[in-house]
Amino acid sequence: EEELAVYDILMRPHPEMTPAEEDRVKSVARELLERLKAEKLVLDWRRRQQTRADVLVTVQEMLDELPRAYTTDLYQEKCQRVYQHVFDAYAEAEESVYTAA
Repeated sequence: EEELAVYDILMRPHPEMTPAEEDRVKSVARELLERLKAEKLVLDWRRRQQTRADVLVTVQEMLDELPRAYTTDLYQEKCQRVYQHVFDAYAEAEESVYTAA
């Protein structure tokens, strides 16, 4: 469910892509969540500017692996939307809207 939410953000709307490129988007979504949860979403991460910035940089770095079909403007939009989703959905290191359900 978590991966699907990020995948949906990345895919709606999206440029024309091959099935292999769509698989790459799935992989990027999975890898991003794994990295964020393992390394970046620490206790009180939303309260400190440095940790919020670290999460945003991680999102940008990981989404840089998206297929080149994403234009610069679309890439920037997706970075902001994914970051906002993470900010809204992951309150603390072990707490998210997905664990609350």
